[in-house]
Amino acid sequence: MIMTLMNSTTPRLQGAVLLHDWGVIRASGPEARKFLQGQLTQDIDQVGPAQARLAGFCSAKGRLQASFVIWQRGPEELLLACTADLLANTLKRLSMFVMRAKCKLSDASADVPLWGVVTDLGATPTWGCSTVDGTDVVRLPDGAVDGQAVQRGLWAGPAAPPLPTLDADMWRWLEASSGVPRIVAATVEQFVPQMVNLELVGGVSFQKGCFPGQEIVARSQYRGTLKRRAFVLEGGAALHPGQEIFQSADPDQPAGMVVLAGTHGDRHNALVELKIAAAHAAGSLHAGSAQGPILTLGDLPYPITVAE
Repeated sequence: MIMTLMNSTTPRLQGAVLLHDWGVIRASGPEARKFLQGQLTQDIDQVGPAQARLAGFCSAKGRLQASFVIWQRGPEELLLACTADLLANTLKRLSMFVMRAKCKLSDASADVPLWGVVTDLGATPTWGCSTVDGTDVVRLPDGAVDGQAVQRGLWAGPAAPPLPTLDADMWRWLEASSGVPRIVAATVEQFVPQMVNLELVGGVSFQKGCFPGQEIVARSQYRGTLKRRAFVLEGGAALHPGQEIFQSADPDQPAGMVVLAGTHGDRHNALVELKIAAAHAAGSLHAGSAQGPILTLGDLPYPITVAE
């Protein structure tokens, strides 16, 4: 499939990397979709044979415990790709709520290895999903390098994609630059969805039924009092999820936290949850402490449209 797409246009950057830091949860059974509908921020009824979705799993306090890329593998089977370092705990938490539902949850990471692919994905729309010879390919939102959009996807199947090897740091750079958050162990229960722009990238439905923490998430959306958002920051020192960010104008308390981070050559970037006021205030942003490496604002690929 990807080879066919590559024949039409040769992208400036292409390759594939095995995503060791990702895993897959399988939800199967006649009530799998109904069960997930009551647990996640996304309208699972919108996940179809050709359409993947982004979703969050919140605590009762509206804080993100995990995030997923979800797609349909069969009529009664959904796959949820998430961060490997919190998969076991997330699987345990979700399983607590299954009770009598006809839904089985299991770790499918060994059966469904995940690759991050960077290549020409043709006319496949963002969050579009296709399956060829037992391999699922999900088109993710584009990343960016030097101001140029780069197409990305998830390759889920038994065989490696027919692409050259891609550096893992470059994949993480593209992930951070896409503005799409992914919750990892270091950031569990740190953010309400809007603090990391989850609803701006299609990860929250406000029209569906209830889910854990829904009242708090809805209140954050409609009261217009949101004071924190996710921004792309760049600098000359390596960053890591969970790292605190400081503003020189208010050095005694952190202004934000790194969500995702990547590297491109000697440059480093991060998707950072940050006080909106700190992002636009006089002074400078720093990693780790008010005396740490200086960070500058990069470009988000979408506008922050909620009233600030």
